[in-house]
Amino acid sequence: MNASPAGPAPAAAPVYDRIGVGYRDVRRPDPRLAAVLRRVLDGARTVVNVGAGAGSYEPDDLDVTAVEPSRVMLGQHPGRAKVRACAEQLPFADGAFDAAMAVMTVHHWTDLAGGLAELRRVARRQVVFTWDVAHRPDLWLLAEYLPEIRAMDEARFRPVAEVAALMGAHTVLPFPIPHDFTDGFQTAYWRRPEMFLDPAVRAANSTFAQLPADVVEPAMARLRADLDSGAWARRHAGLLTREAVDYGYRVLIAGD
Repeated sequence: MNASPAGPAPAAAPVYDRIGVGYRDVRRPDPRLAAVLRRVLDGARTVVNVGAGAGSYEPDDLDVTAVEPSRVMLGQHPGRAKVRACAEQLPFADGAFDAAMAVMTVHHWTDLAGGLAELRRVARRQVVFTWDVAHRPDLWLLAEYLPEIRAMDEARFRPVAEVAALMGAHTVLPFPIPHDFTDGFQTAYWRRPEMFLDPAVRAANSTFAQLPADVVEPAMARLRADLDSGAWARRHAGLLTREAVDYGYRVLIAGD
């Protein structure tokens, strides 16, 4: 199945058509998260990956159809079965798939309940990987350098308890973030603060990419100064010996 032909852009497309360039270079699937997601998909043969982006975490031994509203992201997706659509209106028959997966995408949906209902409609099992906005501790970046990200996250994310209730999840699995996590989303660099100084890393994170330069650049200058002086390392000495931290990322499973 090829990408759907040109037509009216789905509602979520403009943001990622603008900020989605270069995701495959920075957002490299981490094998530990991939193993968890593959395990909870065990027994499925056909899978729809909703909000597929560039195709991270799609098991290569399953028949996966990618759904993504952004042309830019679909252009980076290596698969052959690609459909340009949004989560709230999936163009598939009831029960078309064994499982539906949605990885770090539900916070972008315009209608969370509607999108989760669509996952239930088209698949007998639903797997969602998301972040719990109610979880503490926060990543140090937010309180110390960019509180604007916290404000943005609070406007986009829902508490995991709410997402779980909406999807009827029977299982919620914590996923602590390893210090060497390869998928370069924001929290991946909790022990590697110097990575935030790289514009390419920031560009592959939707929060950074949507903040104005006059907010991000002074914050990064402060971070650089704290790294150079050793102030950051002194404040966060306890993190430097940890292998993983639970920052609130969860795998939610519903259905059969």
